[in-house]
Amino acid sequence: MSVYAAIVWRELRRAWSTGGMLMPIAFFLLVAILFPFAVGPEARLLARVGGGVIWAAALLAALLPVERLVAPDAESGVLDQFAVRGLPDAGVAAAKMLGHWLGFAPALLVATVIAAALLHLPGSALVPILAGLAIGTPGLAALGIATAALVAGLRGAGALAGLVMLPFAVPLLIFGAGASAGQPGAFKLLGAVSLLLVAGCPLVAGAAIRMGRN
Repeated sequence: MSVYAAIVWRELRRAWSTGGMLMPIAFFLLVAILFPFAVGPEARLLARVGGGVIWAAALLAALLPVERLVAPDAESGVLDQFAVRGLPDAGVAAAKMLGHWLGFAPALLVATVIAAALLHLPGSALVPILAGLAIGTPGLAALGIATAALVAGLRGAGALAGLVMLPFAVPLLIFGAGASAGQPGAFKLLGAVSLLLVAGCPLVAGAAIRMGRN
């Protein structure tokens, strides 16, 4: 097994062995449970706004595990050991991003089916929502890793993570909500934004890890 595959497996195992993903998924479902109480149980209204609610909940849920993605490895010296072995910081960040996505996205997609039922969404609306999340969650995972690297070691990292991550996630939210409504152009724009984040965020995270080491 290569070192990068070991990093991916380590992230995936840590996501579930410590229960790190249970809280984000529980939060996601809690939003779906509470939203009908806030706006009323009218099925037509819930069907119209349900896709946007699911995307907003997914974005907020993606914030919760940010503090455990990079900071523990930076504090324990694991990232320094990777550097000593000659692994580029951007490559380590990319492997952590893949592991984070594999631990987060499948569970989120399963929870989305439950959330759609709680929001009384028709079956025809579920497919574009799931397709949009499948396209957009790599971008959310990339943003999570970059944000985690930028705020690692800072006091109040949890609050800072929201300030850093949410503005850059707005395009994902907008195009994801459009894709949930079945707009073909929104799928293309969502894919473009997600691909840009996947390509660029490991470089940002690698630079932040390098700066934190120095």
